[in-house]
Amino acid sequence: MVRKISLVMAAFFIIAICVAAHNTDAFAKEYKIGYVDLAKISDDYSKTKEYEKSFEAQVKGKDAERQKFVDEIRKMKDEQALLSDKAKAEKQGAIDDKIKNLQEFDRRIRDELIRQRNTMLGDIQKDIDGIISSYAKEAGYDIVLMKQTVLYAGNELDLTPEITKRLNTKK
Repeated sequence: MVRKISLVMAAFFIIAICVAAHNTDAFAKEYKIGYVDLAKISDDYSKTKEYEKSFEAQVKGKDAERQKFVDEIRKMKDEQALLSDKAKAEKQGAIDDKIKNLQEFDRRIRDELIRQRNTMLGDIQKDIDGIISSYAKEAGYDIVLMKQTVLYAGNELDLTPEITKRLNTKK
């Protein structure tokens, strides 16, 4: 009886070793890992630079429109100083209306510019994500991390230059 138990235990032990050896092969797989600096990629992307120029031109145009409101209000205040008390009060109502219009203009333009900027940034991020995904698949990477989440990695794992190059040459 002891002999049968010993044989069963030995068989069980051999099976357990085989299963464990098989499972360690799965854990022993080496993964190909890289990282990217998203901020640098975005800054060096030609589309980002084009968007920035376009956005700055829009902001300058809106600043010029705003300045017209400000100049009108100043002119009205200068005119008000020369008026009688009754006329000053009437002029103040017109000035207050202009100030409200200026505030509404500021709010509307700010919201519009924020929406446009977010749309531009979303387009840029989609381009970057697409290039990173396609390059990772093509080059056989299992994991691509953001540099900001990596405490340390050697420069040989940095995919930033290749991603930037591919972004700027894609059409």
